[in-house]
Amino acid sequence: MRNFLFILFIFFNISSYSQDAVSILEKSEEKIRGVKSSYVEMAITIERPKWKKEMTMKGWSVGEDYFSSVVMTPVKEKGTVFLKRENEVWNYIPSIERTIKLPPSMMMQNWMGTDFTNDDLVQRSSISDDYTNTIIGEENIEGYDCWIIQLIPNEDAPVVWGKLIMWIDKEHYMQLKTQFFDEYEDLVSVMTSSRVKDFGDKKLPAVIEYVPLDKEGNKTIIERLKWNFDIDINQRYFLPSYMKNLR
Repeated sequence: MRNFLFILFIFFNISSYSQDAVSILEKSEEKIRGVKSSYVEMAITIERPKWKKEMTMKGWSVGEDYFSSVVMTPVKEKGTVFLKRENEVWNYIPSIERTIKLPPSMMMQNWMGTDFTNDDLVQRSSISDDYTNTIIGEENIEGYDCWIIQLIPNEDAPVVWGKLIMWIDKEHYMQLKTQFFDEYEDLVSVMTSSRVKDFGDKKLPAVIEYVPLDKEGNKTIIERLKWNFDIDINQRYFLPSYMKNLR
């Protein structure tokens, strides 16, 4: 009887733990996904073993399906526009004055020369719906007490990762660190968030650093300089025909 009660204790505690993980991830996603619209100004640094490139951009978004951004500096690339419309990706290249819809074959190419791909920006997977989630530990990151949550993709989930491990802080539900594993459960990249700031009524990391571990010396750093939420945005900003007018 005591053994039976012990098994029941373990079972209910594991179930409760798993439910907690789902709730944590839902709150973390809601912090960004619940936003109706946003405007952001950001500085991007792309580091390679033999060179470094810096650029500034500004961007607009409505929900999860619409996002446009325009390069401000360097001068050589100023006016280059990236547009996401649901599952479509468009580029406007000012040097040739052409608007191009990217075919599926180009989705795995690097976004704006960074370590992110075009497909990374189009994917709309939900970490709370597409993965089975479990709290596997706790750790303090930069003064924030975090849950460590393991995410294993569901069988039919439209995701590319074999596993994720994510650190989410207990007070503000910020995603402060994510490890990405391939289908063989080898660690392939790490994304860390830092320099927490108040953006309106939201406390969020201003800096994201993404490091692909299979490319030694490669790194992409994105710093959000300004980030406004739930503002009015001209719907023309998300039309391919208007891309060349973005400034």
